[in-house]
Amino acid sequence: MRRNPAPAELEPVEDFCNTAAHLYDEDGFAQPETAARWLGARGFPASASPGELASLAEARETVRAYLVERTSPEAVDALNRLIASVAGAPAVRPDGTLTLRPASDGVVAEVVRPVLEALLAHGLTGRHATRLKACAAPECRWVFYDRAPSSNGLWCDMDVCGARHKMRAYRARGGAAAHRDA
Repeated sequence: MRRNPAPAELEPVEDFCNTAAHLYDEDGFAQPETAARWLGARGFPASASPGELASLAEARETVRAYLVERTSPEAVDALNRLIASVAGAPAVRPDGTLTLRPASDGVVAEVVRPVLEALLAHGLTGRHATRLKACAAPECRWVFYDRAPSSNGLWCDMDVCGARHKMRAYRARGGAAAHRDA
């Protein structure tokens, strides 16, 4: 997609969520080789079991679902369950930043904890609260940082998802045939 990346403090969330490009039926955690490349490039242990990869994909979709609909009780409950599964009580580091203490060990917790730290510290309140979002196209859901002054962007890419939406709406209204008959 063509959007600029999220600010550094939210890049872990965006990067993790975008390990799947649903629009192109790609999932970075679906195959051990692609997962190993992604994990290794970010300093995590490159080997993960099929069960761990499935758990990473599930965690990714939990975070993505929350970004799609932040007020959904189901999405909030799922995010809270995810947090409880990988993190203990939060703690404050000497520099004043938030950290999540490990509640469990393993690849999943090691990968997901920094994502959740970034989301909790920078993606829920303040200037970034409504800017990290998932594409409004249900078949896409690419996570992007909305840099529009009004923070009202809906599409990861106007030329792809936005154009598809506009074409569907045009066809639903009757398209060019409706204009000729008028």
